[in-house]
Amino acid sequence: MTQMAKALLVDDRRENLMALEAILQGLPVQSVAVESGEAALKQLLVDDFAVILLDAQMPDMDGFETASHIKRRERTRHVPIIFLTAADRDAQLALRGYAAGAVDYLTKPFDPWVLRAKVSVFVELWTKTRQLAAQSAMVRERDAQWRVLTDAVDEATTLLRGVDDPDSRIRAVALLEQARWGTTPE
Repeated sequence: MTQMAKALLVDDRRENLMALEAILQGLPVQSVAVESGEAALKQLLVDDFAVILLDAQMPDMDGFETASHIKRRERTRHVPIIFLTAADRDAQLALRGYAAGAVDYLTKPFDPWVLRAKVSVFVELWTKTRQLAAQSAMVRERDAQWRVLTDAVDEATTLLRGVDDPDSRIRAVALLEQARWGTTPE
């Protein structure tokens, strides 16, 4: 069963969160909305996210400080952050956002279709990364099984070389039968 990608929406204004949820509606992503940087950090302790949409200007812990904490954690440092802000197009704020680890910085009003497209890309990357991780785990498991079977065949071959000994022949046949049926030799 594949886990649905999640987007963490962080804004101190409830109406902005509702607008973001509406923009993302219909995308293959579950929105998780929180109203502060502290709440975002707590949410990141329990869930994995494909992308974070983060308001730059919030009371208490602003978006820049929140992003800094996110990027310091091993578990969350690779989660892409898109800053959203109502501030005027101050280049210094944008630079501060990128310095804090953002992959993008959008000022309001922004085109909702552009935001949808950006979120879609990160959701697709997250999904593909999960699929690759699952395939990699399956390959490692098959490699381990292959090593066990190869070792059993090698041991059986060695035993068969001592064909004059009936016990060796019996043990070799048992090893080959176990390998054939995928059981681990004892």
